[in-house]
Amino acid sequence: MSETLELAKELIACRSLTPDDAGCQDILIKRLMRAGFRLEKIHRNGVENFWARRGNSQPVVCFAGHTDVVPSGPQEQWESNPFTPTLRNGMLFGRGAADMKTSLAAFVTAIERFAAEYPKHKGSIAMLVTSDEEGAAIDGTVRVVEALKARGELLDYCIVGEPTSVNKLGDTIKNGRRGSLSGALTIKGVQGHIAYPHLAKNPIHLSAPAISELTQTVWDQGDEHFPQTTWQISNICGGTGALNVIPGEVEILFNFRFSMASSVESLKSRVHAVLDRYGLDYDLEWTLSGKPYFTPKGSLVEAVSRAVKSVINVTPELCTSGGISDGRFIAEICPQVVELGPLNNTIHKLNECIAVADIERLSEIYRLTLVNLLADN
Repeated sequence: MSETLELAKELIACRSLTPDDAGCQDILIKRLMRAGFRLEKIHRNGVENFWARRGNSQPVVCFAGHTDVVPSGPQEQWESNPFTPTLRNGMLFGRGAADMKTSLAAFVTAIERFAAEYPKHKGSIAMLVTSDEEGAAIDGTVRVVEALKARGELLDYCIVGEPTSVNKLGDTIKNGRRGSLSGALTIKGVQGHIAYPHLAKNPIHLSAPAISELTQTVWDQGDEHFPQTTWQISNICGGTGALNVIPGEVEILFNFRFSMASSVESLKSRVHAVLDRYGLDYDLEWTLSGKPYFTPKGSLVEAVSRAVKSVINVTPELCTSGGISDGRFIAEICPQVVELGPLNNTIHKLNECIAVADIERLSEIYRLTLVNLLADN
């Protein structure tokens, strides 16, 4: 049985429901210390993070990932216990198998093999791991990045092990992500009896024209790398539950997924302009979850693409679609960030799994990426 598979199974067996690490990082740290890494634990508010580095010079190649997983859902609907790694029909089943404990295992074995082959490699290898990616993500990678930035420790390249592959391992590299900007909007009215609407102000009715305009607004046209910015409502809550009461306010939660064609401030100002134009009495609180980032074709994209081509014999597609990842934080201290990992067709689902045949191939892709960037040849 492969070394990477064994390590992945050991990690999956840890019940690391976000933001609990459940011992995963200790397993990784022991392996990295044996490979000559200096370790720094950066814990914040019960969230476990670590920064590990081998070497003191540039360039710095960092592997980044998370040990936390989402809840399993109804365990009785799984074909095997989600926290008992199970081999069946050529697949490894378990929560985190694809997102993203196998990537963490592949990082470690790739590093070990590369360091043994090139003990005097140029530059440095680093690993950044958090247990707060699937949840609030406020005390995880962002805190490590803050610590590194404060002391001027910057990165040159970063590979995030998120499950990016669509149909075949390695077929998709994420070389950017859209930003995420959320709003919590409260429209104020006057509560009253539903039979006497002239004595009340229905905030749902009052807000309807503005909401309609916001849903139809074209925020930008995107650009050559990103689709156009989108605005979507995720939640609406208003009313007392009674059928004969006009509510006093309605709460609306919405989200922008935005490209580099729009700025945070421009999106905010345009929303306020619409609300103000309709004369609404409102409160609006904004939350910026991450700015967009983009890595153009260059040395990192080339190194990863060559590694994939060598192992899988496919040329990966570059893509910026999908949700957000911790790459948004790392991009603050690293000019080149990409994501590459297993197939994503079972992530967050019942019976999450990864093909056993892909596990060692993923490790080899990461190893060859290091060869392409740091080998002392």
